[in-house]
Amino acid sequence: MKGIRLKLMLHLYNWSSKVYADIFKWNKKAWGISKEEFLTYPVGSIGHSLGLFYASKGFDVMPKLENHDVFHIITGTGTEIQDEIAMQYLLLGNGKVSLYLMGMIAIGGILFPEHFKYYKKTFQKGRSLQKFHHIEFKEILHYQLTELQIALYSKNIQVDLNK
Repeated sequence: MKGIRLKLMLHLYNWSSKVYADIFKWNKKAWGISKEEFLTYPVGSIGHSLGLFYASKGFDVMPKLENHDVFHIITGTGTEIQDEIAMQYLLLGNGKVSLYLMGMIAIGGILFPEHFKYYKKTFQKGRSLQKFHHIEFKEILHYQLTELQIALYSKNIQVDLNK
């Protein structure tokens, strides 16, 4: 039964992410950066870390959804289907609300109720982080990843994107 749930959710996720990019991100431009180009950013930067992420996972850049991949590297959230669902819970906790997010949470929560404690934990993690879901990361790919993570996880440091 778990195999069927997994296949269904993977199919929905793969299909819906393309539809989401086309319909809900119609006014957003793709970054136009290849996974190899990300590796040319300074070591330790968000851009370089994103290149390593793509290389280690064997993923391709999904145009208009690049920010989502940055969410994975800054929060340390995995990429298995339960992690993708958990990412939506984390983003909800961080203050993001969208039709896609709510749909993923509803369907994922119904199909994988055994991960509810994990989803609750990632929701709380999202609440504890400074707001980041709205940041356009393309503009700060040269920033050091660890510095951004320290700022996001700290209530005493304000994230300054004017460097």
